[in-house]
Amino acid sequence: MKKSLLDELSPLTETSFYILLSLYEPLHGYGIMQQVEKMSDGRVLLGAGTLYGALSKLEKLDAILYCGEDPDNPRRKIYQITAEGKRLIESETERIEKLARVARETLLRFSEGG
Repeated sequence: MKKSLLDELSPLTETSFYILLSLYEPLHGYGIMQQVEKMSDGRVLLGAGTLYGALSKLEKLDAILYCGEDPDNPRRKIYQITAEGKRLIESETERIEKLARVARETLLRFSEGG
């Protein structure tokens, strides 16, 4: 039985999460690196090896797709998130929101002397 994308990738690493988010618009590798750094307020800095390893895995799993080359520099491959990748982001966002909600409730309960 083939695993679903959710089974294969969930929970997402922080790196994969940011890469997928950055690909809601078509970008090449360097653009992805810049966007991830910006979205994470400089906390997540992607090296080329990490980025291209993650892109390869995400592409094999149909979470992203290669959609052409940069007309100004054909060596730059452009990628974009797929519908399946968007479903994965939505599912992962719900998972993270639940984690945060449970954490807030627990912190509140114990900060009140509970």
